[in-house]
Amino acid sequence: MSAERLAELSDLFVVAAVLLYVVAMVGFAVDLAFGRTRLDRATDRATDRATDRAADRAADGEPVEARQPVAVGAAVRDGESSATSEPASVTSEASVAAAPAGAAEAGAGAVGTANGPKAPNVPARAGTVALALAWLGWAANFGALVTRGLAADRWPWGNMYEFVVAICFAAVTAFLVTQIRHNVRFLGAFVMVTAALGLGLAVKVFYTVAGPVVPALDSYWIAIHVTAAIIATGLMTMAGVSGILYLVRGDGASRLPARADLERVAHRAIVFAFPLWTFAVIAGALWADRAWGRYWGWDPKEVWAFITWVAYAAYLHAKATAGWKGRAATIVQLVAFGCLMFNLIGVNIFIDGLHSYADVD
Repeated sequence: MSAERLAELSDLFVVAAVLLYVVAMVGFAVDLAFGRTRLDRATDRATDRATDRAADRAADGEPVEARQPVAVGAAVRDGESSATSEPASVTSEASVAAAPAGAAEAGAGAVGTANGPKAPNVPARAGTVALALAWLGWAANFGALVTRGLAADRWPWGNMYEFVVAICFAAVTAFLVTQIRHNVRFLGAFVMVTAALGLGLAVKVFYTVAGPVVPALDSYWIAIHVTAAIIATGLMTMAGVSGILYLVRGDGASRLPARADLERVAHRAIVFAFPLWTFAVIAGALWADRAWGRYWGWDPKEVWAFITWVAYAAYLHAKATAGWKGRAATIVQLVAFGCLMFNLIGVNIFIDGLHSYADVD
């Protein structure tokens, strides 16, 4: 297949990824807005257990003690932390018990009615479909990078367009990999809209025809330095989304994730991303020495990469030593995220320097 055809295929993959991310965002939003809360599920489980116990006692001819419904705690989404426990009793066992004598069949019939087929949970199914579409979008995003690299015969992050496409891929990867081990589906709608907007921005503003890079970038260091920066930026983007949601969410009952969960997701993502960003800064200095004959030259990109490193170091230091948490720590994290975004976009657009090969006017 020719380079031109591969480049066109890469562009089609990007469009497909945008569309899939948008549809997945809608599915995640439906699940978040209308899905059952974790307390609802706990109530159903407790009701089923109470119904089973009542039926067993009725079948054995034992008297059943009526219990009043007890509701404990507020609504909590799936995968969120809660300080409250499962309701102690959620239904009246006597209401499903039949007469003590000769009522085994009636009791069994009551259980069959209570535990019979339930109506489909449309929001939960929407969330499951959205997750599948997110994986398909991820595959399309990956295909766009692979075909772009084959078309240009180099690593596919040699300009601003390719770098943003790769960061969107890294952010979605961070979300999907985290979802495998922890239930963070509540972040799906927000990560998907971020990735879709990022790809849209890349196509609309940063698009560059596939081709060779400037001599300074024609090095194996692009696979080391830039890859580390992309992975770290993807993780920090997921942390930034969590931080923004933390500030938006109120203190009362909400369909948004619990603040404790949002803070935990952000902190864990940054703990993993910070060493990668540190390595990217060091690798960039080594590459600069090879390309320009000096490790550090106060180039705007170098300066803002270091400022971003200091900001995230301040966040981790505040969390680990000063015990900062909650709103204060989140604000520091978002300041660091703002530095990261300015280093990614602002420096390339508004400031001239040695890193102006991003092909942005």
